[in-house]
Amino acid sequence: MKKKIPSFIDIYKSLIKIPTISSENKTIDLSNKTFIDLLSNYFSELNFEIEIQNIPNTNKFNMLSSFGSGQGGLLFSGHTDTVDFDENTWKTDPFKLTQKNDKIYGLGVIDMKGFFAFLLDTISSINIKKIKKPVYILATANEETDMSGARYFSENTKIKPDCIIVGEPTSLKLINAHKGHVSYKIDIFGDAGHSSDSSNKMNSIEIAYEIIKQLINLKKYIQKKYSHKDFSIAHPTMNFGSIQGGSAINRVCSLCSITFEIRPIPQLNLNTIEILLKKTLKQIKEKFENRIFLKNLFFSIPAYEISKKHNIVKTIENLCNMNSSTVNYCTEAPFLKKIAPTLILGPGSIDQAHHPNEYLHCSFIKPTKNILTNLITKFCC
Repeated sequence: MKKKIPSFIDIYKSLIKIPTISSENKTIDLSNKTFIDLLSNYFSELNFEIEIQNIPNTNKFNMLSSFGSGQGGLLFSGHTDTVDFDENTWKTDPFKLTQKNDKIYGLGVIDMKGFFAFLLDTISSINIKKIKKPVYILATANEETDMSGARYFSENTKIKPDCIIVGEPTSLKLINAHKGHVSYKIDIFGDAGHSSDSSNKMNSIEIAYEIIKQLINLKKYIQKKYSHKDFSIAHPTMNFGSIQGGSAINRVCSLCSITFEIRPIPQLNLNTIEILLKKTLKQIKEKFENRIFLKNLFFSIPAYEISKKHNIVKTIENLCNMNSSTVNYCTEAPFLKKIAPTLILGPGSIDQAHHPNEYLHCSFIKPTKNILTNLITKFCC
């Protein structure tokens, strides 16, 4: 197939150039429409059909590009957004692709705009006449916040590929399972008053102390009860992120807040976590009635796993000559699995994600293109 699009590096540059920050802070949260339009134009030049969908009640968009028709085939998925950045910690311009010392720098080079550059370059080099089953490219919105792009797409699409590959940076290791993430905030209301006369006042910090003791007991319980030998940290984890309360040494603290997260393994589902948490706090909430309020801090993401015995997993393991493994971070796989068996595989190291001076080592370029070519040939040709 004759190449109609720019070179790999020029595509890469154009994608990194467009800011697509997703954030809970609405003052810095950006639409990804310009990025989606550019990506759509590139795939259109390769004779792909384009479908763009607006995520309801947002200024964010998904794109599905496809070549071929019928059942089966392969879906490659990536997210279009990046995290925010601190320009004072970057040595290069985050929105200008910079090449030096066998590394390619820029915000999103591995997490994960770069995956689209690899796909475009790989597809442009394939003889499109040999493609017999559909090739789908999904570009999602808001992965870095509430994953609303992947959730909306999975609930509304009718496509049925044989397999989905999420191109997150796995150092080209095949991932079949990852942990989930749930986060909470507990607001504790005490009584305001002067510390010299606190006998009839309830100090919210003292209630917080009782709550933390109960949560630590829950932490020990889930670590003992749930385990998955394939993870580097075999059990679910709980982390206290912050505790805030009080305004002066001579005042009874009237408000104290605790934030914490739990990262469950696949055996511990989100519903069970909710039940355990409510049970843990039940007695203390009854003791301090109308003083303790629990709420989710961010959108919860379930853990994910596809069995290593699944035919798709075995097929890709043999094709890529590697064994599948697990990671502790989250992806869109728990939502995309509703469409088809899903695996995570992509260039670059997760150690670079969400860090200043994010880079892709050039040693990933050739093997990534080889893997993508082999996957398309296997599932679509």
